[in-house]
Amino acid sequence: MTTTRNQVLSDIQAATVRGQRPGYVSHSFATDRTPNAELSPAALVHMFAERVSEYKAWVGYSTTDGLSAAIAARLEMYGTRYVVPADFPADILQQIPCIRDEQLSHADIAATDGVVSLSALGIAQTGTIVLDAGVGQGRRALTLLPDYHLCVVYAASIVLTVPEAFARLRASIVERRAPLTFISGPSATSDIELNRVEGVHGPRRLEVIIVDAPGR
Repeated sequence: MTTTRNQVLSDIQAATVRGQRPGYVSHSFATDRTPNAELSPAALVHMFAERVSEYKAWVGYSTTDGLSAAIAARLEMYGTRYVVPADFPADILQQIPCIRDEQLSHADIAATDGVVSLSALGIAQTGTIVLDAGVGQGRRALTLLPDYHLCVVYAASIVLTVPEAFARLRASIVERRAPLTFISGPSATSDIELNRVEGVHGPRRLEVIIVDAPGR
């Protein structure tokens, strides 16, 4: 392990001196893996939903046409003041009075009842949602400070494994150098006696709406 670590650090240092990226960065994306071909789209969505639920997150389903109403129904349960990324699609917000994040202060974001965002993709095996600062996802603070996060995941964006997720995120990482946020359930930690405490480093409540799931 030490040898591998030293080699990685050496490669990074050499590339930094030359003003280039380390060679292994591109190699790590070289293999085009499609393991989800072994599962039907419906089975992939089912696995993702099941794993997300295991993290104590609520999971629901919607069609594209019904998404605005589905979001509105969930938000009515928790409050009246919600925030969305500045570029959140307007057509989805038809029934939802939300504040757009036009460089709101951290205090203003934290004072809202929750945040609604889109996502880059979902990972079925781990029940993980990935945000890459793309359209409708917002900056990191926006999905970390509110106590409630409602995240929209399109069924077509769900992959099976972590390696496949990184392959799909290649452009975000290499070209845009976007910050990535990996969400596996509500924020939680445990103390030395293994007592679970939620909401320490992010939202205490996570809800996920899967859009256009096969067979739904």
